[in-house]
Amino acid sequence: MNRETKRMMDRQGKATTDGADFESEPFEVTDFRAAPRESRTAPQRMTPLRFAREIREELRQVAWPTRNEMVSYSAVVFVTLIIMITLIYLLNYAFGHGVVYMFQK
Repeated sequence: MNRETKRMMDRQGKATTDGADFESEPFEVTDFRAAPRESRTAPQRMTPLRFAREIREELRQVAWPTRNEMVSYSAVVFVTLIIMITLIYLLNYAFGHGVVYMFQK
């Protein structure tokens, strides 16, 4: 927990004097011994069909942008690209002429 969070919680009256949260449960370490080998399941063989199904399932969970969002994102990328190309061109031009000027003297 950082200092800003502690101050906010203190203002809201949710923190103790040491900064601990009133609402949180005390942390307990549980028994974390490894499960016996018999109970572990063997990994399933990956087939091309299973791979394609898993990809399709994952792609269904993706939050795809709308057309308007895509247009605005593309515009931002395009404008940024033009600015960076211009900046790099100008710096290259200035340094190139500066080096030529230095070596001509």
